Amino acid sequence: MSWSPCPDPVLGDRRTTDVIETLIVPRAVDLGEMTVRRALPSTKRQMVGPFIFFDQMGPAEFLTDQGIDVRPHPHINLATLTYLFEGEILHRDSLGTEQAIQPGAVNWMRAGRGIVHSERTSEQRRRDGQRLFGIQTWMALPAAQEETDPAFLHHKADALPVIDADGIRARLIAGQAFGAASPLATASETLYADVQLEPGARMPIDATYEERALYTIAGTIEVAGDRFEPAQLLVLRPGDGITVTATSAARFMLFGGAPMEGPRYIWWNFVSSRPERIAAAKEEWARGRFDTVPGDEAEFIPLPNRQDDPLRAEGGVHYP
Repeated sequence: MSWSPCPDPVLGDRRTTDVIETLIVPRAVDLGEMTVRRALPSTKRQMVGPFIFFDQMGPAEFLTDQGIDVRPHPHINLATLTYLFEGEILHRDSLGTEQAIQPGAVNWMRAGRGIVHSERTSEQRRRDGQRLFGIQTWMALPAAQEETDPAFLHHKADALPVIDADGIRARLIAGQAFGAASPLATASETLYADVQLEPGARMPIDATYEERALYTIAGTIEVAGDRFEPAQLLVLRPGDGITVTATSAARFMLFGGAPMEGPRYIWWNFVSSRPERIAAAKEEWARGRFDTVPGDEAEFIPLPNRQDDPLRAEGGVHYP
């Protein structure tokens, strides 16, 4: 697998380089029906806290009789979290779960020792057409929890705390911030928030969590005198508080948490602290030893060939 090199910030303002450790411009790939921008992992950074994979999906416009069809595929030793700004995705998995994800809600799936799932557009949404726009992340599990039983959790949008004051509207997806706590139970210390700012609004971000990053979604923000446009990942320097100012109506994702106890191996849909576990998972999927997805048993995604570009491979939002 390969990524285009992402330049270090050359911003002309020492204050910014003091508070921003790494600036990553995601690799963008046009999958035909949708553009995917991958910010993590990159050549500059593998993880921020437990976040090892960060994809922006869309925005994309699906006409009637169109949609996504990510066929059943496996995961191990990680948790996935899907969060949408627009549209809907129907999740099914080998635990028997069938759950639509809608804007502001959370689908959190812990793969543990192994799970299989599919993501599709429902028949109703195909008939009506829809815009689809969202973020999919993977979180590495602590080594001691990698082989736990798989699990799935869903939280509706109204179950997540929303802070609305002084031109700031923030939905807390995971962790503790802004004087609130999310009900989502993650495997390790995790921060994840969807933040919207009105023009001119200022939002302080403290250094409570050791590793933090911002991913810009819309509008323009200013940090320490420099401006950042959409689709940029700003990894913040540990221990430094910052203030984000919106120079226009803006939206960004704030995320991070405690660092993992070591690096992770990643291949296709598999993440693990142990390379031999990745090799075993490849063999298990090739031999059909994973469970199937009830209601979606007819299809599956085979292991990619070595020469495949993983991001372009079928079901592209899932591939490192």
